[in-house]
Amino acid sequence: MKAFLRDVLATLVLAVVIYLLLQVTVQHSVVISQSMEPTLQVGQHLIVNKVVFKFREPQRGDVIVFRPPNSPNPGATPYIKRVIGIPGDSIEIKGGAVYRNSQKLDEPYIKSAPTYTLPKMTVPANNYFVLGDNRNNSGDSHLGWTVTRQELIGKAWLTIFPFSRWGVVDSYSVAR
Repeated sequence: MKAFLRDVLATLVLAVVIYLLLQVTVQHSVVISQSMEPTLQVGQHLIVNKVVFKFREPQRGDVIVFRPPNSPNPGATPYIKRVIGIPGDSIEIKGGAVYRNSQKLDEPYIKSAPTYTLPKMTVPANNYFVLGDNRNNSGDSHLGWTVTRQELIGKAWLTIFPFSRWGVVDSYSVAR
């Protein structure tokens, strides 16, 4: 009987350790808007890597998950967008194209070219300029805000549902 109780206790302790490890390293997130189409669809379930940015800075092209900027509600639904500019980059949107550091970006992942303009701006220190892949249907940095390092939750890593879209979330290299 002692061996049985010891085995049950060991199993419970191991289960708690695994659960806590998963809570610290990954998070489940569901896409709730069309802002990342065609890359991500409404209803798609993602696994978010919460530790990657403890070891490296977000890179241009990463699809990130973050708390909504300037939100008074800490439990607000996270946003999912693509990093376009890192601290110090200049960003401008004109003529249906995004320019970073005066270089036009090649963006094969967007739904359609932006129909709006954004005067040249510089991404502040400790901030990231993000855009949705559905440029004309996305509340993102073209509206005047950037994402601070503190607002980052993690990098969108895997699509787990629907099963037909299962796989790694595409990060395009937009480094020019």
